[in-house]
Amino acid sequence: MTDQLREVRDAAPTLRAERTQEDILDVATAEFAANGYAGARVDEIAARTRTTKRMIYYYFGSKQGLYLAVLERVYAQIRRVERGVQVDELAPDEALRRLAEATYDHHTTHEAFIQLVSIENIHRAEHLRQSETILRENATAITLLEQVIARGVEEGRFRDDVDALDVHMIISAYACFHVANRHTFAAIFKRDLLEDALQDSHRRLIGDMIVATMTDRAAASRAD
Repeated sequence: MTDQLREVRDAAPTLRAERTQEDILDVATAEFAANGYAGARVDEIAARTRTTKRMIYYYFGSKQGLYLAVLERVYAQIRRVERGVQVDELAPDEALRRLAEATYDHHTTHEAFIQLVSIENIHRAEHLRQSETILRENATAITLLEQVIARGVEEGRFRDDVDALDVHMIISAYACFHVANRHTFAAIFKRDLLEDALQDSHRRLIGDMIVATMTDRAAASRAD
């Protein structure tokens, strides 16, 4: 047996384990998003994957361990989206617009993420707080915005009385609203916020909103 074949053979169990864990996380994400932490059943997750409840606990330790792994994974996905925006290559206002649009695109196409965030808020983030990974990784969202805003202020493009956390809040609130309030909004106002025909204009609107907010020097002057 050649060294190359031996490496493939030795790597196969690891690859199978990784694929199994990814499969479990895919199904667990849907289960927790649909039923919440208390309502989700590990037996159901096992039944919908090519594994067993015992194997799930082997990989993730417990139901809570599996839930935390799901949270870490979905938060890591949005952070990767943000890091994928090459902000250093863009003017500050364009970088801010791209970050807002990227967040909007992610949130409106990842309903499970919004549902999981809502569930954690119901539980007052008691599970999320236990994950050092989430707390550490999510700080990068603010660091990225701080860099863009600082550059915009230095170049005289941005006002200096709005911080990165405020900007993050505005972008997140708008993007999350489309998913979290989709059904009540449609029932009351007869508009589906996720209708395909609305997406281009709504994506453009969040970019316009955040850039207008940061370039409104009149507001900054009034604050003085």
